[in-house]
Amino acid sequence: MKQQQEVDAQFLEMIQQNEGIIFKVTSFYADREHPIGDLYQEVVLNLWKAYPSFRGESKYSTWIYRIALNTCISFYRRNKKNVVYVDISMDMPEPVDNNEEIQELYRLINRLGKIERALVLLYLDDKSYKEIADITGLTVTNVATKLSRIKEKLKQMSNQQN
Repeated sequence: MKQQQEVDAQFLEMIQQNEGIIFKVTSFYADREHPIGDLYQEVVLNLWKAYPSFRGESKYSTWIYRIALNTCISFYRRNKKNVVYVDISMDMPEPVDNNEEIQELYRLINRLGKIERALVLLYLDDKSYKEIADITGLTVTNVATKLSRIKEKLKQMSNQQN
C-alpha cells in the first residue's frame, strides 16, 4: 500500500511541476464545445493511465507534451461530429503583447489545422526540431519540412489579407 502512495505522490508532483505544459496545450485546443476544463481532465486521466508504463527514455515534459497533444487532437476528432459552432478565436490564447503584428500572427495561426497548430505551438515554445519530433512522433526532417510549409502558408495567408 505504501508503494502505491509513493507512486501517487510522484505523479501528483509531476503534474504540479508540468501543469503549465498541460494548460498551454489544452488552452490551445479549447473552444466552446470543448472547454479547457474537459480537455485538462482528459489529459490528466490519460497521463495517469500511462504513468505506470513511463520508461524514462525521455524527459517528463516531452512525454507530457506528447500525451497532451495526442489527447487533445483525439478528443477533438472524436467529438467533432457533434460540433455545430467552433469559436476559432478561443483556440489559441490571445497574446499578451499588444503588438498588432503579433495579434495578426495569432489570428492566422488560429486558421491552421489542429496538427499544424500543434507544431506551431511547440515551435513558439522554443522546442528544437528534435524535441518536436520526439513529442509528435514525426522525424526531424518531417518536422522541418512541415514547419517550413506552415511558415509559407502563414505568409500566403498574410499576403491575402493585405
